[in-house]
Amino acid sequence: MELATIIHQYRGNLEQHYGDRLLPGHRYALDAMLRCRTPQSGQVHWACHHCNQHQYQPLSCGHRSCPRCQNLEATRWLDRQRAKLLPVDYFMATFTLPAQLRALAWRHQTVVYGLLFDCAVSTLRDFGLNPEKLGAELGMTAVLHTHARDKSFHPHVHIIVPGGGIHRLRRCWKKVKGRYLFNAFALAKVFRARMLDGLNNAGVPIPNPVPEQWVADCCRVGHGGPALEYLSRYLYRGVIAECDIIANQNGKVTFRYVESGTGDTRTRTLPGADFLWLILQHVLPRGFRRVRDYGFLHGNAKKLLGLVQLILHVTLAFPVASKRPKPACPECGNPMHAASIIRGHWHPG
Repeated sequence: MELATIIHQYRGNLEQHYGDRLLPGHRYALDAMLRCRTPQSGQVHWACHHCNQHQYQPLSCGHRSCPRCQNLEATRWLDRQRAKLLPVDYFMATFTLPAQLRALAWRHQTVVYGLLFDCAVSTLRDFGLNPEKLGAELGMTAVLHTHARDKSFHPHVHIIVPGGGIHRLRRCWKKVKGRYLFNAFALAKVFRARMLDGLNNAGVPIPNPVPEQWVADCCRVGHGGPALEYLSRYLYRGVIAECDIIANQNGKVTFRYVESGTGDTRTRTLPGADFLWLILQHVLPRGFRRVRDYGFLHGNAKKLLGLVQLILHVTLAFPVASKRPKPACPECGNPMHAASIIRGHWHPG
């Protein structure tokens, strides 16, 4: 079931019920998803040099909230992260805002999301530098998620951490001992203090009362590959896949999701306008980066990462960038070539 069809059907109701809360970025996302893979988004003119066949293919919108495109970008990101994998245990740390601060996060998204990254990463970095814990500089890949499994608003950040770090004074690699990284309760306590301090310094009013116990988690995830695949699903293709939208009847939309605690498949049914608003809550502010690398995994630390890979005897291979497939000629089967791009004409709704 196509999300564009649901947008066409319920956009009027959305404007009626939530028009005063819709931001320009929300309307831009709706327009982008409506024109995705239609002539209004532009077309590629493909030509076959062997049998002189021609065909036209609509362009995708390229919006990171659209579930129909950007598959190539997600694949390329995953390829880049896999090229950085090390032969060590990996850990995933998750830092979550309490429910009492979610309304605050919605009103001040750029500030709060930025603080989520800064406070979570600095907490892990300082725990790693502590000689009593590891005494080394960590490498980290952090990804912001704003949704729970049922797509409700639930800001949190996942951080993938290789099980080891760089000891600057000894100029060596220091490996985590055992299958345990840091205590989750201690991480949550420090994260809470830094987050509240950051909100105060930013002049963001903090509601009362603020819970004393915050939630953080830190667990081993094996060699890291599956965790990266999980995080890649929501980087460029929105928070819901069209195959998970299973019904659109009587003015209501039903979608399925997997419950995190039990692994059971559940369904949720909402009026069409409420469903669209649920999806739009996860459209990030323009220019905000959802994924960030730190330490020796940062893009500017390629030489340092290369030294770590040599120390750990990682077989280095020249990365091969994934390419967008070319359509096959319907007449002779040979790959076609892009002859030109025809710009689309879109009139926002």
